[in-house]
Amino acid sequence: MESSKLSKLTKRIVTALIMIPVVIAALYLGFPYLHMVAVVIASLMAWEWAHMIPNKNAPVYSIAYTMSAVSAVIFPSALAIAVLTLGAAVFVWLKSAKEVHRGLLTLGVFYITIGFGSLVWLYDTVGFADTLWFLLMIWSVDTGGYLFGTTIKGPKLAPKISPNKTWAGLIGGAILAMLVSVIYNYFMTTQQHVVFYAAIGGIIAVVEQIGDLVESYIKRSLNIKDSSDLIPGHGGIFDRVDGLIFTAPLIFLLFKYGISFAM
Repeated sequence: MESSKLSKLTKRIVTALIMIPVVIAALYLGFPYLHMVAVVIASLMAWEWAHMIPNKNAPVYSIAYTMSAVSAVIFPSALAIAVLTLGAAVFVWLKSAKEVHRGLLTLGVFYITIGFGSLVWLYDTVGFADTLWFLLMIWSVDTGGYLFGTTIKGPKLAPKISPNKTWAGLIGGAILAMLVSVIYNYFMTTQQHVVFYAAIGGIIAVVEQIGDLVESYIKRSLNIKDSSDLIPGHGGIFDRVDGLIFTAPLIFLLFKYGISFAM
């Protein structure tokens, strides 16, 4: 392995070893610690989006994104969250009337608020064990995708959008997510739905990769590589949670209105 790649991998591992325990601890402790961590991450995402999209009023947009995202984290009322989110979107839309990337600037309100808010809503709905299971799926997809993709390589998944992503990475991420999902179900739940857990792990892998490609497409259209350099070896917050915020709304809706894993 080349020294540059080894250095990047080392940074990724060290950063992950620091961040993952913090997230799990906040998840275990719950309110208010989880919500405090969520507010910090959402604020950083707001700053990234406002500065990633070329514009003339980044601080203003950053505040609008932050206020909308924070409302999703701390307010218990769905109506209040909806009103504030729509209000922030209308404000950004009107404020960015003369901006080249008006649509992307406005999209940021929903992308951050609904995407990241869904993770907190999921926790508030089902608690620690189910939310940890979801995060393990996301981390498994990323880990499996990286290991299989860099080792096997092979045909590109979407070369015009993300040249480094391969079919091997997608399949590897799906396999690891399915395996971890089944193992977690076996040891942590009272209902041994092996086939179901394997299937949902695979679905999460695919949706997560779609979210990753969507952000890659946005960055490529803006001619940038990373959303920022906030996380050593990883790029920005969005570069780490793009798949998560794309998948979290789906899993939240499944738990809220469709299924119960009874962990």
